[in-house]
Amino acid sequence: MKLQRMNRRALALGALAVSGALALTACGSDETGNPGGGSSNAAAPSNIKCDDASGQVLADGSSAQKNAVDAWVKQFSAACKVEINYKAGGSGAGVTAFTQGQVPWAGSDSALKPDEVEASKKICSGGQGIDLPMVGGPIAVGYNVPGVDKLVLDSATIAKIFDSKIKNWNDPAIARLNPDAKLPNLKIQAFHRSDESGTTDNFTKYLIATAKKDFPYEGGKAWQAQGGQSAPQSSGVAAQVKQTAGAIGYFELSYAKDGIKTVAIDTGADKPVEATVDNATKAIAEAKVVGTGKDLALKLNYGTKADGAYPMVLVTYEIVCDKGNKADTLPAVKAFLRYAASEDGQKILAENDYAPMPEEIITKVRTTVESLS
Repeated sequence: MKLQRMNRRALALGALAVSGALALTACGSDETGNPGGGSSNAAAPSNIKCDDASGQVLADGSSAQKNAVDAWVKQFSAACKVEINYKAGGSGAGVTAFTQGQVPWAGSDSALKPDEVEASKKICSGGQGIDLPMVGGPIAVGYNVPGVDKLVLDSATIAKIFDSKIKNWNDPAIARLNPDAKLPNLKIQAFHRSDESGTTDNFTKYLIATAKKDFPYEGGKAWQAQGGQSAPQSSGVAAQVKQTAGAIGYFELSYAKDGIKTVAIDTGADKPVEATVDNATKAIAEAKVVGTGKDLALKLNYGTKADGAYPMVLVTYEIVCDKGNKADTLPAVKAFLRYAASEDGQKILAENDYAPMPEEIITKVRTTVESLS
């Protein structure tokens, strides 16, 4: 009897071992840069340098980069004993949470303003908040017009649509840019962000830079133009566009999913420019670093007319203290940002409809991340 019990126990342990191996294999097969799984050429988690990172890190900010952060977190958490909880409540919420000391890093589609830098000095002991450009990409203008599969708009027309000066899809200004389209007599439903957003900031910076006469506003994270409807976060605007006939809205390309069509922009180049990662990268390559010291804030060229350069772009910054980071979160934050800025981390961006940073810029980011203290 004793021998039989030992044999049964051995068989049970063997079955558990096989089951565990199958479970590990299943998990490993889905360790990709895509939030929903699937194939990816991203680096295996074993390539990620964890250092002494451990515990939990809370962060908040830009919803524009949420899909990118999700992809990074999936890889990073598989390699390091760290739980990253990124709330993605919007750039305004993220900056506020950072300057109030609620989170050790935040994401924002706009660089810190002088008063925000000053506020950060209270929580960055002996230092201040800095901007690290980590994610790029096109701001897509998505639309839902039955029977219209391709749509071209220029900045003046986009400005008038979002300022309620053009109200119907068969307006002569739209028809002039789309002579072959069958534009319906349908009311335009323009959606903008309800929360303070770096996406709004960059979208309006483009309109102000290229169509100031038709968009006479100061710009910023809060929406200022007249009329329209609002929705929270990029996901909310995209959802409204998808379900509303006649709708148009702006959001990052990664949110233009499930059949949402996007506008090609007439920039004055040889032909209208589509919202693609490659076309956004061409525009971001013209950016200049205007930050001082370790701050790497960029100035984008929204008015580019270069062939194939999609001008309506944004760059998402990871905001962190250059000095005076909290000892309990610094190892995890530093390891995570190191991975995000790495060649493997940047490679994941293109797989998720984002644009990697140009090499000249991301090299400076990597050096700065290593100097965080």
